[in-house]
Amino acid sequence: MSETTVIFGLHAVRTLLRQRPERAALLILQKGREDARINELVQLAQSKSIKTEWRDTRELDRLAGDERHQGACLQIRSVGALGEGALDDLLDAATTPPLLLVLDGVQDPHNLGACLRTADAAGVTAVIVPKDRAAGLSATVRKVASGAAETVPLIQVTNLARTLRWLKEREVWIVGTDDQAEHSLYSSKLTGPLAIVLGAEGSGMRRLTRENCDALVSIPMSGVVESLNVSVAAGVLLYEAVRQRS
Repeated sequence: MSETTVIFGLHAVRTLLRQRPERAALLILQKGREDARINELVQLAQSKSIKTEWRDTRELDRLAGDERHQGACLQIRSVGALGEGALDDLLDAATTPPLLLVLDGVQDPHNLGACLRTADAAGVTAVIVPKDRAAGLSATVRKVASGAAETVPLIQVTNLARTLRWLKEREVWIVGTDDQAEHSLYSSKLTGPLAIVLGAEGSGMRRLTRENCDALVSIPMSGVVESLNVSVAAGVLLYEAVRQRS
């Protein structure tokens, strides 16, 4: 029997019902809540022959933990992060120069979810994270990602530095981010097969990660803050790459 997990939140549930209905097992809605957005979910579930149950608020609170469920939870057949071997297949299957986002030890699930959401919007081929000391695919990550956790491959690797060296052998250009880098991302080439590397909250990239980057770039900062949240930085870098590629 397939393992299941629960995602929650109106947008995340709607996205999965539309894009991956084959993974949906049970739609769970809050009793007494019947508005346009909830009715849309009911209709989507009916059109895909997905069972719907109405339960009290306490049950949805239990399923969602400390997170806001907005009256909707969806039990899905779980697909976790992919292994290192999947990355080779993704690169082989790419019909355009791959764009990868590498997160070196991002531990906050809200940041990982936000990065996945941005990665989906920017057309990223895959997001790469280390297995240890980093956030994985939790229910919170899936909710914050608003459906992107179901569309963007998340690759977990045992040794990130080794993976970066392997990507170089695949002719992928590795660009890391550093507040003290001499070159701004706006003066750097971000076309062709590319991996953008961001460090963990606070500590940044680890030494071996930094040493395996082909280039380091900075995001210009004009105010008093020294750095951006990692998910915001991911958006800035990815969309500069998108702009250059278009």
